[in-house]
Amino acid sequence: MRKETVEIGEEYGPEYKGKYVFQEISWAKRSRIIQKHTKYSQITGQLISSDYVAIQAETIWASLKEQPPNKPITLEKLLAEEDGISIELGELFSKVVNRLCGVSREESAFLSEPSDAKNPTQQSQNTAYAKSSDGQSQKCESNQPKQSNNSL
Repeated sequence: MRKETVEIGEEYGPEYKGKYVFQEISWAKRSRIIQKHTKYSQITGQLISSDYVAIQAETIWASLKEQPPNKPITLEKLLAEEDGISIELGELFSKVVNRLCGVSREESAFLSEPSDAKNPTQQSQNTAYAKSSDGQSQKCESNQPKQSNNSL
């Protein structure tokens, strides 16, 4: 698996100074993180919501293999709204991890958009009638298996 090392000075604060090593995560790990923070409709299967921040934070955390001895980065710190890491540092970590883990710009945009935007799936229509090849409407029969008259 690929690795990337980032050396940080005091530009993000003295507590973050040091060496950070990120490693590519597996497809399975990435998929589980996305599933954990994405909600789908039980009826239609359509995307209801996706917590992009949580997905990105957990992806960063899963990829982070080494950090300075004072351990300035925690999952809680990545997720925190009040006492979290700076936007600039979060963006730096995101870029590194997205490059390593193969998150494309399209995926990143999809995860951060509202669920109705750019939905590639079409609503199916459930009707009791279908057109035959000659264009006439015919009532659809039940898909129940027919009982056989054959005996053993």
